[in-house]
Amino acid sequence: MFLLIDNFLTAAEIQSLREIAAQAKFVDGRLTNPHNTSKNNVIADATDPLAQKASQLALAALQRNEQARNFVAPQRVALPTLCRYGVGMTYGPHVDTAFLPGGQQPMRCDVSCTLFISDPATYEGGELVAYLGSESMRIKGKPGQAVFYPSTTVHQVMPVTAGERLVVITFVESQIPDQLQRDLLYTLSEVRSLEGLKMDWRNRTQLEYVISNLQRMWSR
Repeated sequence: MFLLIDNFLTAAEIQSLREIAAQAKFVDGRLTNPHNTSKNNVIADATDPLAQKASQLALAALQRNEQARNFVAPQRVALPTLCRYGVGMTYGPHVDTAFLPGGQQPMRCDVSCTLFISDPATYEGGELVAYLGSESMRIKGKPGQAVFYPSTTVHQVMPVTAGERLVVITFVESQIPDQLQRDLLYTLSEVRSLEGLKMDWRNRTQLEYVISNLQRMWSR
């Protein structure tokens, strides 16, 4: 399941991230994935205080967004990374890494996230393309939109042919590692949000009972 959230970032946050991108130090994106020769972008240097400020802005947006939290059931979140694609830059078809190093144990990547910063009218190409069996999905988000999708998805960033694509990416280790179980819990939570107050209290309590106990059963 894919989730696209509008207004994930505020206008002020978008402006701040653009200003940071104009001043921050960027390094070769292959430093985080040296074995993938199809990766051709630049990322904000994690040691740069400006890059760290960008990470905290994006992390705060994730922490306050209830819909995103319900969708990913976060246990650990990787520090978000500001990424830039200039003309000719791309990231060929790939699956995101299963584990990120850090802390006492590597972080498992269950859900990937892209936050769109650039106005899509200001650049050409650069679509996020996800391959779903014999079909594909193209996403070129508006400023402030976020898309969440399983890290097992084969995807790519198409070459930028004009302008500049600016995004923030991050990865989530979920409390519910199984994708189908996570999707089912999110669907039940959406039913609760949309219909819960219309239900007889007995039915609403039964729904809460199911959701809570599935969370207990499936969490890792």
